[in-house]
Amino acid sequence: MLNRRGFIIGAAALSTYVIADRSWAQATQGPFRLPALPYPANSLEPHIDARTMELHHDRHHASYVNKLNEALRGHEQLAQRPLEDILANLNDVPESIRTTVRNNGGGHANHSMFWEVMGPDGGQPQGELQAAIERDFGGLDQLQQRFNDAGSSVFGSGWVFVTVDGDGRLAVTTRPNQDTPLSDGQRVLFGNDVWEHAYYLKYQNRRDEYLKNWWNVVNWKAIGDRYNRAKSGDLGL
Repeated sequence: MLNRRGFIIGAAALSTYVIADRSWAQATQGPFRLPALPYPANSLEPHIDARTMELHHDRHHASYVNKLNEALRGHEQLAQRPLEDILANLNDVPESIRTTVRNNGGGHANHSMFWEVMGPDGGQPQGELQAAIERDFGGLDQLQQRFNDAGSSVFGSGWVFVTVDGDGRLAVTTRPNQDTPLSDGQRVLFGNDVWEHAYYLKYQNRRDEYLKNWWNVVNWKAIGDRYNRAKSGDLGL
C-alpha cells in the first residue's frame, strides 16, 4: 500500500510539474512570443525524440524569448521593430543590451525558423526550389553533403544554414552560438541547430549521425514556401 500510495503521489507530482513546466514556457511578457510547435512533439520520432523537442522548445527557446523581452524593457521604440530589422542593425541597439539582444534575439530567430522547416511529412524539393538546388549545388545529394560537412565542422555550439538572396541563389554557411545571417543582411532559407541540446539525449556526441538523420524530418513544402517569399522580398525570420 505504501509503495502504491507513493507511486500515485509521485505520478501526480510529476504530472503537475510537466503541466507547470509547459505553461511556464508560454508565459513570456513583452513584444516577442514563443511560437507553438506546428506539430506534436513526438511526430519527428525516431529521428528526433519527443523529450528533446519538449526541452528544446519549452526550455531553451522560451528562455531566449524571455531574456530578449527583459532586455528590451524600457526600450519601447526598439521593441516595436521587427526582429529581423533589429538583428540587421545591431549598432542601433544600446551598447548596454546589445550582446543580450544579439544572443537571445538570434536564438529566437533561429529557433522560430527551425520549427517551421521541420515536419513529419516533408516530401521532396519541387519546382523552382528544386531547380535552384540543382543549379547551385549540383543536386540534393551534393547539398546534403556540403551542409552536413559544414555542420560537422562547427566548433562547439552553433548553426549551419542555407541562405537565399533576392534572386533565389543559395549558399551554405555556418555561425557560432546563436548568431544568424540576418545580422549580415542575408535571409535564411533553412538551418539546423548543432548545439548539443538539439541532439544529445538521443545521439550523445554523434553529431554526424544527427545531421544525417535530420534530413528525414525536413519539410520541403515549408522550405519551398520560404524560397518563394525570399524571391518576392517577403521572407522575415
